[in-house]
Amino acid sequence: MKPFKNHLSSVAAVLVSLSVAFPLSAKSVDTQLSAKEQAIVAQLEQSLPRDLKHLEHIVNINSGTMNFAGVKDVGMYLKSEFDAIGFETKWLDGKSFNRAGHLVATYHANKANAKKVLLIGHLDTVFAPEDDFQRYRKINETQVAGPGVTDMKGGNIIILALAKALKAEGVLDNISLQVVMTGDEEKSGRPLSASKKALIDGAKWADVALGFEDGDGNVTTAVTARRGSIGWTLEVTAKSAHSSQIFREDIGAGAIYESARILNSFREQLGEEPNLTFNPGAIVAGTRTSFDNKASTGSAFGKSNVIAKTALVKGDIRAISAEQLAKTKQVMTAIVTDNLPHTQATIHFADGYPPLTPTQGNADLLEVYSKVSQDLGYGKVTAVDPRKAGAADISFTSGYVDMALDGLGLMGRGGHTKGEVAELDTFAQNSQKAALLIYRLSQQ
Repeated sequence: MKPFKNHLSSVAAVLVSLSVAFPLSAKSVDTQLSAKEQAIVAQLEQSLPRDLKHLEHIVNINSGTMNFAGVKDVGMYLKSEFDAIGFETKWLDGKSFNRAGHLVATYHANKANAKKVLLIGHLDTVFAPEDDFQRYRKINETQVAGPGVTDMKGGNIIILALAKALKAEGVLDNISLQVVMTGDEEKSGRPLSASKKALIDGAKWADVALGFEDGDGNVTTAVTARRGSIGWTLEVTAKSAHSSQIFREDIGAGAIYESARILNSFREQLGEEPNLTFNPGAIVAGTRTSFDNKASTGSAFGKSNVIAKTALVKGDIRAISAEQLAKTKQVMTAIVTDNLPHTQATIHFADGYPPLTPTQGNADLLEVYSKVSQDLGYGKVTAVDPRKAGAADISFTSGYVDMALDGLGLMGRGGHTKGEVAELDTFAQNSQKAALLIYRLSQQ
């Protein structure tokens, strides 16, 4: 890990009045920015109408994860924009992991030993082509609705906007950027070793990772930690007999009681762990059971006068660190193998998203970002509670980069629903904040 320097190069203290070039959120703010920083902000103000046109265009392209053509269309549209400003771009085909693929765009600085920053977005949404929520729609002067407008096509356009502004002001001579926009964030391809390779390769290359998800929808927060998410399956078998014989020494308690013991023991032994949750989301039990993983549906046959022979439970774990996850698996496995008489149980843990572990580097980066926000007149930025931050692609950078920060995208509400709405004034705010963050990193 490379050491993080807490102070940036000195900047001239200049009081100016900014009028955000956006009639929806125009206001004058006192700022304390260098001449170069003022120029970057001016570039972003000037480009805002164009950027919102880009946003409308890509929101109107359906890019539900399994609509491979639509995901690639969004990727190709953005690829051409990065090509136009001198980025080296490539489309990585997703055939090996049954997804559309990913866009990667890189700009190499001229400066020796320049800091390297990974910018993370995703091209896909949760809205399939047959969904009736398909179009960008203006609600009023400050809000628009549309599928994926905040999650996260707005964040993608913020990445594009800041890249153009930084290129125009010569900042990219002093800092290298790599953009990775995945095509499967909402429904990851398998194996993860293939579908997340571009992200992991980018993280190995980078010093800093910035994610442009919408975080908790609050423009005064950013994400320094995300809990990982993995699935688990518990399978229990037992002796079946007439219900009148349950608990006999040679019969036992049956599969349902054993499942209940296991689940309650999970709660008793792990329920107080900070930032850890483990949820049994579905259970089927009886004489015969089946479960369709693809459809997430199960069925069971059983009778009230027959001891249950089998049980199956599906659940997930969300942990704040790899160490917490490993400990949780160990405790759960020990509980599962300490069976009631005449029962057997196994637990299987699936692959999933790793945690974005909270680190001092992440906290230091948030401090710099918050100072940028305050210098722009937007106020302090604080960390999101990890329990309010779901799994995201930036988590795959954990352990590789010196520092990471997410939740820098277009804010709003109603993500993953037909009520997805963006607050347009946050586009200007967060594009300016992220651009100046990158500029200040370039000056270290």
